[in-house]
Amino acid sequence: MMLFIYHIGSINSSWEEDTDMRPSIIGYNSTQFGELWDKSLYQLLYESVQGLFDKTNRDIKEIDAIFYSNMLGGLLDNNLLSSGKIAELFHTHIPVYHYESACASGGMAFQQATMYLQANRDKNVLVIGAEKMTDVSPEKITEALISASSGEEQSAGLTFPGLYGMIANYYLQKYLYSSEVLSYVSVKNHFHGSLNAHAHFKKKVSFEMVEQSSLVADPLRVLHCSPISDGASALLLSNKKEYLGQVKILSSSLATDTISLKKRTSWDSLETTVIAGNQAFDIAGCDRKSIDVAEVHDCFSIAEIIAMEDLGFCKKGEGGTKAMEYATQLGKQERLVVNSSGGLKASGHPIGATGIKQIGELYLQLSGQAGERQVASAQYGLSHNVGGSGAVAVVSILGI
Repeated sequence: MMLFIYHIGSINSSWEEDTDMRPSIIGYNSTQFGELWDKSLYQLLYESVQGLFDKTNRDIKEIDAIFYSNMLGGLLDNNLLSSGKIAELFHTHIPVYHYESACASGGMAFQQATMYLQANRDKNVLVIGAEKMTDVSPEKITEALISASSGEEQSAGLTFPGLYGMIANYYLQKYLYSSEVLSYVSVKNHFHGSLNAHAHFKKKVSFEMVEQSSLVADPLRVLHCSPISDGASALLLSNKKEYLGQVKILSSSLATDTISLKKRTSWDSLETTVIAGNQAFDIAGCDRKSIDVAEVHDCFSIAEIIAMEDLGFCKKGEGGTKAMEYATQLGKQERLVVNSSGGLKASGHPIGATGIKQIGELYLQLSGQAGERQVASAQYGLSHNVGGSGAVAVVSILGI
């Protein structure tokens, strides 16, 4: 089976030799995530960017390119050619690039923005992610989302809860866990979400609440699943000399695999995550023990458990034990805090915005702007963004 890898560093290897020359993140802004029925997709997008400009005292005239992440605009809103719409919105003629890679759309847009900065010196770029998901029926949004699976899976009537339910059952049986292990992840991430003013869900949940929530696709319950959300997030990146050395982009790697779950080599691991993660650490020049805070793709609780193993933060089969120990919860962590934003589970999952929000959370943490959820003395952060049931994974590492 062949996987494909694309990472920063492939154009100019000097980045791997001189971390001071790697581009920086100099600003981040996000809208509220949630059910935002009174705002359109492009209203949310504009709000995220204008808020970013206000925070950084910048405007569109200082931007050299825009990288835009959105999955569902064409399906739900009959909204294609988003590049022209964004150019019209901001009265600009600069390049606008649109990226769609299902739930990894944001990670891909960010990764491609870093590639652009590596190839073009002395530039500022915007990376924007936006999604509008709550204005249609549950049936329509489910149909739209499952378009990111194989034709065979769609024909069989599978949805993503169904696919991840199969993955969960395989993992639980292989490593002899009960389904209760999934609920610890939800409790932790809702705790973190309660500290995030922009989160879709800002309330803590008890273990009993999670266990008593309705089954969606056995063993997955409602409170094991990320919500359908609206929202937009925006980042300002630069490789101009005056900004180098702030929150640096140390690496961003992408790997792809077969879209069909049945054709994977393993169901208790995403090979895309393993490969992209190893590449990202090699390029960044740091090890797993250096990471202080991570945003991992917890579309379902089982996804976080498996990601912790695939990224090398614990051994295979030990992710469940770490979850039950709340080992990565703020205030209880051994070292690493995972999904300080609340993750997809509590912060919300407006698909195009998710990967951008993950990077934004790391930026806040590394620049000391995370407020109540601040991880003390955070110096290195990792984001992990997945498309579909693992056909695409993007792993990025930031540092100060």
